[in-house]
This record gives sequence, C-alpha cells and structure tokens, in this order.
Amino acid sequence: MGTSKRIECIFFSEFHPTLGPKITYQVPEEYISRELFDTVQVYIITKPELQNKLITVTAMDKKLIGCPVCIEHKKYSRNALLFNLGLVCDAQTKTCALEPIVKKLSQYLTTLELESGFISNEESKQKLLPIMSTLLEELNATGACTLPIDESNTIHLKLIEQRKDPIIVQEYDVPVFTQTKERYIKSQWDLTTQQILAYIDGYRHIQKISAEADVELNLVRIAIQNLLYYGVVTLVSIFQYSNVYCPTPKVQSLIDDKVIQEECLHYVNKPGQRPSVRDVFQLYSGLTPGTTVRDLCSRYAQQLQRVDERKLIQFGLMKGLIRRLQKYPVKVVRDERSRPPKLYTGCHSYDEICCKTGMSYKELDERLENDPNIIICWK
Repeated sequence: MGTSKRIECIFFSEFHPTLGPKITYQVPEEYISRELFDTVQVYIITKPELQNKLITVTAMDKKLIGCPVCIEHKKYSRNALLFNLGLVCDAQTKTCALEPIVKKLSQYLTTLELESGFISNEESKQKLLPIMSTLLEELNATGACTLPIDESNTIHLKLIEQRKDPIIVQEYDVPVFTQTKERYIKSQWDLTTQQILAYIDGYRHIQKISAEADVELNLVRIAIQNLLYYGVVTLVSIFQYSNVYCPTPKVQSLIDDKVIQEECLHYVNKPGQRPSVRDVFQLYSGLTPGTTVRDLCSRYAQQLQRVDERKLIQFGLMKGLIRRLQKYPVKVVRDERSRPPKLYTGCHSYDEICCKTGMSYKELDERLENDPNIIICWK
C-alpha cells in the first residue's frame, strides 16, 4: 500500500437510548462534521434490513464504509445493541480493498461483545480509541496491523490489493518465473501447484507440463492462472529456432535504463561470460521479419559466445523488448482435404495448432506448403 494516506478517518458510532445515533469516537477528532453525520446517519445506524451488510455511501466529498451491527438481547436497552466501526476516505478513493477490513472489524467486535461485553461495558469500550488510532496509522503506513486486545484476543488485519484478472491461460503458453524459483516456498501453494512447480522452467508449455507432471490439463491451467494472478509467473510463447521476432519501441530502454541493462545482462549471460550492452542491443536489433533465431545465431556468432540465445529471447518477451511474429494459416477455398479445417481460419497460430493436433512445426509446414488452398499470414 505504501505510505499514501488512503484512510482519512476511523469512527465508532452507536445508538444511544436517549440521544439516538451518535459518533462516540473518531480519529482524528472532529473529522466528521455534524452536518456530514446527519446526512449519512441513516446508513451508519440502520434499519434491520441493512444490518450486518457492508454499506458504502458518498456524501460531501467523503466516502464512508461501514458494516452496521445489531446484537439482540434483553440485557440491552431497547433489547438491542447497535454499533458501527467504519472508515472514511476521499470520495475518489477506490475502496474495494478496504471493504474486507471493515467486515472483519465488525466480526471481531461482535465476537468480543458476545464473549465479554466489550462494547456494552463503558470501561472496556474506551480501549477502542487507542485501537482506532493505531489502526489508522499502521494501515496507512504499511497496509497491515496486529493489535492485541487482551490475553486471548488479537486483531490481525491486512489490506489485500485488488488485482486485474489475468489473461486466459492456453495449453501452448509457456510460464516463466518473474523472480528466481528459490524465492517461493513450495508449501505455500496448493497440492496441484506444488506438483507442477518443478516443471516450470521457461521452456515447457502448459500441455507439456501437464503430461510430464501427470496432472490433468485443466488443473494445470487453473494453477498457472493463479500464479499469474499473484505475479509469480508471466507467460511467453514456445521457443524454437525457427521462430521469428522483431523489436518493439521498448528495446530503447536497454540504452536509457541502467536497471534494465543490469537485469538483462545478468539474465542472458552464459556462465563465466559478461556480455556488453552493445552485444545484447545488436542481437535484439538483428531480430527482423524474415530472420529466424537460427539465422540470428549464424550472423552473430561472436556475440552469442557470451549470450544465451534462449534466455535472450525469454527476457525480451518478458520485458516487452521484442514480440513474436506468429504464423496463422488461412484456408481460402472450401476443401475438406485441408484438415483440420476449423483451425485454418487465420485465428489459430502454429503454436496452438501443433498443441491441439500433436503435429510438429516441420510436419505442419510441410503439410500446408503442399496445400494450394492455404495461405500463411504473419502477425
């Protein structure tokens, strides 16, 4: 979360038998004005149909998130205890990551009240003020907070950032660790992921990992999707010496960005060798339409004495310095001899077709070169 002040205020509100809804504590003090509270109080201390539900309301350039609680018991005035511990943010703040925090706090306080009367007892309720101060400071500073309440109760809270859904993993995708494999503890993953970790090497595609790890293909895809979501792996295309690549505008970062330079040179070097930035930049610049990796190896043999060409391609794809030019067969005449016809629509690459049919690139090339009804598009 960093040090940005996402949470501007934490408040505790309750229903008083004679005064009605009121704010008992807020940090910082006097942050929520009387006018703001009067505007939103119906959503803070609510009617039964909204109780124990997350509620986010925006008013007067502020966004308030709460989860109003009602505990019914005859020992309370009016037979119920109503309270709400919530957060206040700027109206423009994205609050998806804060909502689980608010829900968890309401559950903690409900449990504490049921077990020890923590809220209904005036003496113990006063502990809320320092708790709220610590919550505000630590959640804004580090995104995490551990608070001991008493000998048997501790509050653990952590902001989980919402991530974008990853792209759909295909059987011809190749997963690559974004950092060294040793950084990841095997036991932190589910059993399926643990079973396939050893097979993720940056060169095996999903279908091959499934076969060699003896794990059902769809389970491997789901496991890789999960690793992709958490940024543990990224996806590249299958490496072959017949592949064609070309540089992207991002290749300029090799000249301009010292961090990328060092990362690249460390990643692509052969053991005991130290390539220069010039070596690597020449190799990436040598990738042009019509030039295969095999051609590159022939033309730049001297530079490749210091550079591992497989890792060169892998790093380039991971960082977006290069992109793969894929071949897509298109069937231009209806002829059932051109099988499998459903894959020859211009929407399916050689990688996909070979994975789905079990053909090698060479077999597919030979078959399509001899078929007058097929043309090959590059993109």
